[in-house]
Amino acid sequence: MTSPRIATDNDVDAIVHLVNEAFLVEQFFIDRNRTDAAHVRSLMEKGMFLLTDEDSELVGCVYAELKLDHGYFGMLSVEPSRQGEGIGSRLVQAVEQYFRDAGCKFSELKIVNVRTELHAMYKQWGYADAGTDPYDDPTPTKIPVHFINMSKPLL
Repeated sequence: MTSPRIATDNDVDAIVHLVNEAFLVEQFFIDRNRTDAAHVRSLMEKGMFLLTDEDSELVGCVYAELKLDHGYFGMLSVEPSRQGEGIGSRLVQAVEQYFRDAGCKFSELKIVNVRTELHAMYKQWGYADAGTDPYDDPTPTKIPVHFINMSKPLL
């Protein structure tokens, strides 16, 4: 597996497809695609996507954005048939290194409270709860949800 690379405009459709496939597990609380090409392009104007390819196929991605002395990442996505192989972990390590290299003191993310498996995974990777926020997606949810903010000091 190659080192993660920075996405270009040519990767937008593949990112949309991968993210939407990876986030199908959220259909128990919301009925919509996770992203679209316009959203990915708008994120690329503020930050970047790191991608992992294997045999010229996109198998993982993560969005990263610098915000003063901290970095924010989200949309960590791994091809569903490849989950559990360490691809997500390697992407998070790469994004944390990107943040360190940029002088960030913290890495931050937010998850939906009902994705308890994500909460446990990020805690295992050294992230701690840092408060909550209301769920601000305009699409109505099937059950009440909110965001959990998580943070990790970068040493």
